[in-house]
Amino acid sequence: MSRLSAVTMAFAVMASVTLSFGGQALAHERRNVGPYQFVVGWLNEPAFQGQPNGASVRITDPRVTPAKAMESLEKALSIEVRSGGLSQTFTGTVRAVFGQPGLYSLDLIPTAGGAYTFQIKGKIETLEFDEKFESGPGRFNDVEAQSGLQYPAKAPVAADLTERLDAIDRQLGSIQAIAIVAIVLAIVLPIGSAVMARRRT
Repeated sequence: MSRLSAVTMAFAVMASVTLSFGGQALAHERRNVGPYQFVVGWLNEPAFQGQPNGASVRITDPRVTPAKAMESLEKALSIEVRSGGLSQTFTGTVRAVFGQPGLYSLDLIPTAGGAYTFQIKGKIETLEFDEKFESGPGRFNDVEAQSGLQYPAKAPVAADLTERLDAIDRQLGSIQAIAIVAIVLAIVLPIGSAVMARRRT
């Protein structure tokens, strides 16, 4: 193999590696927090509505080469997840991701599409932190609806089912109200007719 061919092949390999990991990097937000680097995003990208996923953070110390993965922090971290502008948050137990040193996840199933916010708090050695990460362009991805990928039939997600059940409940409530009124009228009208008949006699 000529030297030119070897160089060309080396550049091709480097380009393919960059493309392979570039999309993954773009789907996460990198931020320096004190001397550490946080890489935050969904555990599984892209994130789809109604599918199991996780709010994840990878923590490394870039002061050494290669960067050192910060391990055994799961008990020192807390993650709160908020969907859109909702005030109610989701939280739970943060776990270390098996086989991925320095990677931590709060497992959840995002049931609404759109923007999400991760509030990550904790302590690493002597550094206490409280960082807010928001999905969006240049950061990590919003949650996408899965309807565009469903084939051959589109299955409703939990939010759609909940909305339909609420609508059915409202209809049943209206039917029950009408039935109660009908029963009351069925009882009251004959009594009223009987009273009127007695008065006439």
